[in-house]
Amino acid sequence: MENPMLKGPRPKPTRDTKPYWDGLQEGRLLIQQCAECGTFRHYPRPVCPNCYSMELKWRDMQGEGTVHTWTTCYHAFNPAFKKDLPTTYVTVDLPEGPRMVGRLCNSDPADLAFGKPVKLGVEYVDDELSLPIVELIKPS
Repeated sequence: MENPMLKGPRPKPTRDTKPYWDGLQEGRLLIQQCAECGTFRHYPRPVCPNCYSMELKWRDMQGEGTVHTWTTCYHAFNPAFKKDLPTTYVTVDLPEGPRMVGRLCNSDPADLAFGKPVKLGVEYVDDELSLPIVELIKPS
């Protein structure tokens, strides 16, 4: 019998989060925008934190932002992630306003700095799950 802990925890989309997860599966980064006041919000939730409206739209983000902060994990909180250690997670300030977190890929964590430009992408885990990833924009 397969040990479910070796697969790792998986998100369970809800009515409020399903469009976000479906967008990632399509290779798109979708963020909620309040249909009343225009405030962008992430994580997905039913009520605007600015005007308390429950009316929303889903908007494609441009896929770039800047480093707000980061952390490198050396200890796996679940056995499924042990093979990925160390792993760096970056909190990104999106130009639209909200912040989001993604795993750093194709970049050296030693090159991270506050305010550095990054691009956001999608990591296809399997047919049912895709996750946001972050990569430093290399100077040209």
